[in-house]
This record gives sequence, C-alpha cells and structure tokens, in this order.
Amino acid sequence: MTALQISRGSSAHLGAAVTPEGVNFCVYSKYATRVELLLFDREDAAEPCQVVELDPVRHRTYHYWHCHIAAIGPGQIYGYRVHGPWLPERGLRFDGRNLLLDPYGLSVVTPAGYLRCNGPSSGEGLATAMKSVVVDPNLYDWEDDQPLRRHRRETVVYELHVRGFTRHPSSGVAPERAGTYAGLIEKIPYLQDLGITAVELLPVFQFDPLDAPPGRTNYWGYSPISLFAPHRAYSSRTDPLGPLDEFRDLVKALHRAGMEVILDVVFNHTGEGDHRGPTFCFRGLANEAYYLLERDDRSRYANYSGTGNTLNANHPIVRRLIRHSLRYWVKHMHVDGFRFDLASVLSRDEEGRPMPLPPVLWDIETDPRLAGTKLIAEAWDAAGLYQVGSFIGDSWQEWNGHFRDDVRRFLKGDAGQVPKAALRLLGSPDIYGHEEREAEQSVNFVTCHDGFTLADLVAYNGKHNTANDEDNRDGADDNASWNCGVEGPSSDPQVMVLRQRQTRNFLALLLLAIGTPMLSMGDEVCRSQQGNNNPYCQDNEISWFDWNLTGRHADIHRFVKELIAHRMRRDIVVGQRQLSLNDLLMESHIEWHGVGLHQPDWSEFSHSIAVRITSVDNHFRLHFIANSYWEALDFELPPADGPGSHWRRWIDTALPSPDDISDWGVAPEVTDIHYLVEARSVVVLFVLLTGDRAAG
Repeated sequence: MTALQISRGSSAHLGAAVTPEGVNFCVYSKYATRVELLLFDREDAAEPCQVVELDPVRHRTYHYWHCHIAAIGPGQIYGYRVHGPWLPERGLRFDGRNLLLDPYGLSVVTPAGYLRCNGPSSGEGLATAMKSVVVDPNLYDWEDDQPLRRHRRETVVYELHVRGFTRHPSSGVAPERAGTYAGLIEKIPYLQDLGITAVELLPVFQFDPLDAPPGRTNYWGYSPISLFAPHRAYSSRTDPLGPLDEFRDLVKALHRAGMEVILDVVFNHTGEGDHRGPTFCFRGLANEAYYLLERDDRSRYANYSGTGNTLNANHPIVRRLIRHSLRYWVKHMHVDGFRFDLASVLSRDEEGRPMPLPPVLWDIETDPRLAGTKLIAEAWDAAGLYQVGSFIGDSWQEWNGHFRDDVRRFLKGDAGQVPKAALRLLGSPDIYGHEEREAEQSVNFVTCHDGFTLADLVAYNGKHNTANDEDNRDGADDNASWNCGVEGPSSDPQVMVLRQRQTRNFLALLLLAIGTPMLSMGDEVCRSQQGNNNPYCQDNEISWFDWNLTGRHADIHRFVKELIAHRMRRDIVVGQRQLSLNDLLMESHIEWHGVGLHQPDWSEFSHSIAVRITSVDNHFRLHFIANSYWEALDFELPPADGPGSHWRRWIDTALPSPDDISDWGVAPEVTDIHYLVEARSVVVLFVLLTGDRAAG
C-alpha cells in the first residue's frame, strides 16, 4: 500500500463512513490512552499493511478517536488496537495486544483458521482474528423495495434458522448454497404455499461460532459480537461485502412473495462472556460503559442474561448503539421488525434494578425511523424478571409465555387448567385487556427454538440433552410435556395415533386463538430433535429441517395449511376495522357451554371447553369444543341459528386425514343435537350466516 493521506477526520459519525474522498473512522473509548487503526490487505493477513497511530490531540474529540484516510473505500479490512489501564477492579480492561472489531462495523471477515482466544501477543494471532470491513451501505439496487408494513391482524409468524432450514442434504439446495441466505431464497415458495406472512430469523448478527462446549459449534447464534454485520457463515459468497448483498437479496425476495422479515435481535449481552471470556470488541474499548458490572466487585459482570455478561443498555453510549443498529437494519437492510431476546434486560438500570421508564425502550418506541416497525418483546430475563402483560411501551407485542404454558398443561390433562386455557384462546384479556390494545398484542406460541419441538412435546416426558456434553444439566426441566405413554420413538400404532391427534390439537388451538400466532420451524411436518430441548450447539441433523418429513407428514402439513388459510379469510372478513381486544370480545357474541348447554365447567377437575362465537360482522358462527379428558364426552350442541339451521363439521382432530379438517364448501352437515367428542380431541363446527362470503 502506498503512503496514506491521513487527516484529522470527524467524530460526527461512528464507524467507518465512506466519503467522496475516502473513509472517515471513528470509535468511542473514554479511558484509552492510545489508539491504533490497523489496515489489512487480506482477512488472514498475519501483519497489517498499515498501522495508523491516532494522535490524542489531533485525532481525538472528547471521548471519540477519529481520522480520515483518503483513497481507500469499500472492502478495506481493518481493526483497532486500544491501549489504556488494566484495572479490572475499576472496570477497565485495556489490552493493546488484542485486535478489536469496530462496534459500528457493517461487515466482518472471519479467517478460515479463526481462533476464539483473540488475544494475540506481540502481533501473533492477527491471522486468525476476526476483522471489520468498510462498507458503503448505499451501493445496492433495492428496485423500489420497501418494508411491507403488513397489519398485525394478517400476520402469521414462522420462526426459522437460516442455516438449519436448508442445510440438510434432503433440502434439494445445491451444496454451495445450502444453509445460506441464498439457499433460503430457494425455499420461499414452500413458505408462501403454507400461508406464512412473516419469517422470524434466529440471530443473523455476526456471532462467535466457537462459543460452545469443546468440539461443538454455536448453532443458534445468541452470542453476538457485532450488531450491524450479517453473519458471514450464512453467505454463499466469499468476498468481504458478499453477506450484505446476499442478505438484502433474501429480504427483497421475501417481500416480493408478500412476507415480512423479523429479526431475532440480541441486545442483552455479547459473545465476550464473563471475566474469563475473549475480547472481541466492547470489552477492549469501554468495558465500564458497555457492560453492567457488579457493584461490590467491578472486575465481575452482572449476569441477568444467563450468559456471563449483560449490556448496560441504558448507558447513553449503548442506547445510541442499539438505536443506530435498529435504524440501520430498517433503513439499509429493509427489515420489517424485531423480536428482542430477553427484552426485560433492557429495562434495568446500572444497578440492575427495573426502571419504570427505561430510556432505551422509549428511544426505540419514539424513533421516527422505526415508526411502523414491528417490535416484539420476549418480556422476561434469566434473572427472574417477568414482564408479560406489563412490558414498557405503547406499541410492543409480547411473546406470551402464559399461552405456551397454559395450553400445554390443558392439553396434557393437568387439573385446574380450563379457565386459563379459555382466556388464552380469547387473546389473554386477563393479561392485556387493561391496555385497550389491539387483539394481536399477544404473540401466541406453543413451541419455539428454545425447548421441545411440537413432535417432541408429545413424545417425551423429560429432556434428553446428553449430546450437548453438559451431563443433561442444561435446558429447562419443566416442559409441561407428555409422551402419550412411551418415552421417545415408538412403533405402537395407538401411541402414534394419539401423538398425531395431540399435534393437531396444539396446532388448532394455536391458529384459532385470538392474537398473533407463531409457528416454529418444522412443527408443521413433525420435526424432532430427539428430545433435546436446548440444541444451541447442535449444528447437525438434530437441529436441521429434514425435508423428507414434508412427504412423511403431509397430513399434518395440510392441516396447518388449511388452518392458516381460514385465518386469513377470517381477517379479510373483519376488514379494516380497528378493534381493541376488548371491543372484539364484546362484539363476538361469546356463549360458554359445557357438556350441557349453558353449563360451562370451570372446576378444578374439568378438562373440557365448549364455546359458541359469532364473527364480529355476523358472517359466520363457530362452535369450538376442546376435550382434554382421557375419555370421550357427549356434548349437547347449541342451535346453529343460520341458513339451513345445521352446523357443519370443519375440524375433528380424532378423525384421520383428510376428514380431520374440511374445506368449508364441502364440510358435512351435523344434524344431531349432540356431538361425541373423542378423548383428547378438538372439534370445530361452523355455520355461514351470510352466504359463502366467509368461506373465501
């Protein structure tokens, strides 16, 4: 590299900002005494091609170190070495041997020989360290694409793992694209056919793949080291800027198919871990600002995330970082929304105490650039703070953990669950009714990446995580699961029939309940993880989507597809009316019944629900019956009160496919005034009140 033209630069823009003349670099480090900017000509270079020493007088404004370098541009690989006091007892952990990533870096390169230690001595180890890359985010043709801003009432979320969705050999994706953003593009027609309107991608921020037990790989990605750069290993391209364009190709393709993109974002901790962890970035620049430290021993990290450290989210510098990250992903990557992992951490102050008005959450809520963006909170953290129903903000949706737990226990047959299950089906008014919010505030789910798959929920009583090499200590112990009589795989026909029925029961309750439903990858085809409820380090067939299942369980796939199709028809019928959850319930003419008419049984030992609901605009009426009892029950039917005066059977999960769910146009009439609901099954009857409009 020829001699560099280095000028003072500006502190106005953090990160590496491309200018007409070159690149402006700026990084925050309050207590640093010396900062070096290293430039590299290759990602695996053992030595920098240039080292730029930033003058603390000329190249420093307040706590920001900056410079401008002419005649370089996008694709330039770089990193920082930051020197300062090593005083862990005061929260200062400077080590000038470490090569640090830019906190605002938009791309990261990972050498083939990447080593997690990231602690080079006298320059040794630079060849194996991750490095930042200069990016001009404006150099992409979006072809008029914009975030879709679909209404929440027409949202069906599908949580998937970018790599796991197409990595299995059965995916049909070419090996060079399997497990990548490009591979996922090829499978968009599958999601579109299923009826999905939003994909929720497990973390795609660049993360540390070696944050796992020895010999394992961090598969889930909840170990971020950059909040701006898309994960390089998910790209089929090898050039430094390839992952950005490939991710944007994916977003653009999903939008063209009518699907929104929601990112699972991790702003509660980083991959640097506790005091024994590696130094990638934040620890080496401003440890005392980026992390919550223990009050009595500032050499140790507060751990509200369960991963060793906790970001100091309400510190001004970290607030700015989070807000800018979100803005970037909306403005330059066109994503439609975010699901915030362990979002309750963001409400904690520097002492770890929950705040009534957390600044970072209101920053996000009121940011004009984020207006209209879907915001979903996992409203709890690993230290016991549980805020479902009370999360701060006016527009946040919430993962409803009560829905998951109460529906699981009801269908399992636990005592005392009928009143809770009834409330979950109605959008959880006991949790959300006081806020006068829309019915979709509750994001309903029965499974997600964390825990059993749906197939395992009905096949295992306990977790089987020995493959994680943690002696089965990891993962949740209370799963509210039931194996239907045999632990794990079974060839018993009766057991398998019962498991399939329970699977349909879960799917019916999930997709018929008021709220925003979320499906977990592969539940529609009975994907199993062999009883592992914490496969965060299983980058193998335990976690991957086996596409052979789409044929093996085509009946369950069809059941899900029909339920989603009805849900979308229902939303079209409701139209554009803006109804709160309370208004929706008041206008739906709900009548509770039991085995006998007008005799709902809310007692401790009840195991069944029966309810007649009329649609808001009087287009159709449903009679919903759920029997989680271990014997069949004969239910008296209320009058249909519609043209023809007869109910039609839409769903009966005790019947084999295709009779388990019928098209409304050919659904058989029910002429009797009673209906025998088999043990552990769900029945839904309907009548059209205004011709066939509601049937689509």
